[in-house]
Amino acid sequence: MQDADIPEIDIDELERRRAAGAAVFDVREPDEYAEVRIPGAVLVPLASVPEAVEEFRTAAAVQAVCVVCAVGGRSGQAVGFLRSLGVDAVNVAGGTNAWHQSGRPVETGPASA
Repeated sequence: MQDADIPEIDIDELERRRAAGAAVFDVREPDEYAEVRIPGAVLVPLASVPEAVEEFRTAAAVQAVCVVCAVGGRSGQAVGFLRSLGVDAVNVAGGTNAWHQSGRPVETGPASA
C-alpha cells in the first residue's frame, strides 16, 4: 500500500512527463539498470540517494523529477526521503517492469559515460 504522502504517477503519465523534459532517476542496482531501463534514466542506486540529494534538488529546480525502480517499492522509499528534505519528486507506480511490459522503448547495457 502506497503512503498517502508519496505522490505517484503511472507509466502513461511518466511518458507524458518525459516528453515534456522530466528527469527520470532509477534507484535500482547497477546490474538491474544494465539489464533493462527507461531511456535516459539516470542511475542512482537507493543506497546512494542520500549522497545524491543535491543532484535531485538541482533537477527538481528546473524540471519534474520522476523516480523509478523495478515496480515502485524502492522508488517510493526514495521519494519519501527526498520529499522529507523538500525535493519535489514523484514515484512511478509499476516502475521499469510496467514500462518494459507495455512495449515502450528501453535501453540495455552499462550506463554511458
